[in-house]
Amino acid sequence: MARRCELSGKDVMSGNNVSHANNKTRRRFLPNLVNVSLISDTLGESIKLRISAHALRSVEHRGGLDNYLMKASDEGLSDKARQLKVAIKRKQAEAAAA
Repeated sequence: MARRCELSGKDVMSGNNVSHANNKTRRRFLPNLVNVSLISDTLGESIKLRISAHALRSVEHRGGLDNYLMKASDEGLSDKARQLKVAIKRKQAEAAAA
């Protein structure tokens, strides 16, 4: 399982530990990933995702998973999130046509 947020695309970064003597050793900065179940209002079901805590706050700020995915670009989304976005668009189009 990759250490990458499924919604925002945030992943592992690298940098240096710097000691008091200014010695530099390589280290990794891991994203704060959490396993969550988010509810899609349009699809009417719960979806399990592994997202960063920052993305979880963004989802809440935008008013839910559906609104977040509609405003998100496809580059940062995982394959699962892209499929969800397409399913939500299709369902919204059907509701608008009816």
